[in-house]
Amino acid sequence: MQKGEGSEAQVTWEDQQNINKFGRLNNRFHELEDEIKVAKETNENLEDASNELILSDEDIVRFQIGEVFAHVPREEVENRLEKMKEDASKELEKLEEEKESILAQMAELKKILYGKFKDSINLEED
Repeated sequence: MQKGEGSEAQVTWEDQQNINKFGRLNNRFHELEDEIKVAKETNENLEDASNELILSDEDIVRFQIGEVFAHVPREEVENRLEKMKEDASKELEKLEEEKESILAQMAELKKILYGKFKDSINLEED
């Protein structure tokens, strides 16, 4: 707070807990953004693999299991890809829901903290 603006607001233990919680939520928010980006790339890669499989006319397809490629029947690869796409979509949806929840919690904490500290605190990112 700049000089001449009046008295500074006293920071209570509860205020400090809210500030700390906001910081943890902000860190998790950024981690989630990275995880969501990776999940979207995974979904795109699985979709590309599925499209390539459609274009292929082979009955036996090379499929990567761990670090090894195995020759697997086409139908089994299709089934595995569908299962992998479902799992990846569910994971992406879960991450998006967690992100929305965190944004809501952060907005609530911003209201509380800005209500008390006004311009004395900056919770916005540059």
